[in-house]
Amino acid sequence: MANLTTKELDSLSDQLDFEKVLCCKYQAAAQECTESDLKACFQKYADQHKQNFNCLLNYLK
Repeated sequence: MANLTTKELDSLSDQLDFEKVLCCKYQAAAQECTESDLKACFQKYADQHKQNFNCLLNYLK
């Protein structure tokens, strides 16, 4: 891992929180949706934000 400043770590933490919230919101929308096209779209977005979250988290390891 690269040496990161406190400000950079804070920014990464904020982004991780943002990605987690978006993933949860899109998953909830997908579960509530009855239209299959919209449901698939919401799930796709949830998966992308989960991938973003995992990518950022792996960067910190």
